[in-house]
Amino acid sequence: MIVQQQIEQLLQQQYHPDFLEVANESHQHSVPPNSETHFKVVLVTAAFDGKRKVARHQQIYGTLAAQLEGPVHALALHTYTPEEWRQRQADAPQSPECLGGSKSDQP
Repeated sequence: MIVQQQIEQLLQQQYHPDFLEVANESHQHSVPPNSETHFKVVLVTAAFDGKRKVARHQQIYGTLAAQLEGPVHALALHTYTPEEWRQRQADAPQSPECLGGSKSDQP
């Protein structure tokens, strides 16, 4: 839970979000138990006003650069302005099922 807490803390400090959800989805993938490698982030902040989705994601990648170089393998980002979040009725997409296999499944 250390990596998840680091992500939450960094995003809180950088963006002062209206809404933040960081979900560890590692258990849905072929990784050892208790891994912290796959995360879903829902971030709602006025800091995204006037920014395209790519620029928002680049900002977050910069904020989480150390985590992305180390333990984090995958990061699903759902970024919204407060108005976009209201229009979505405070609902972010669900993550799809993992379709990947384990290295041990290879012939």
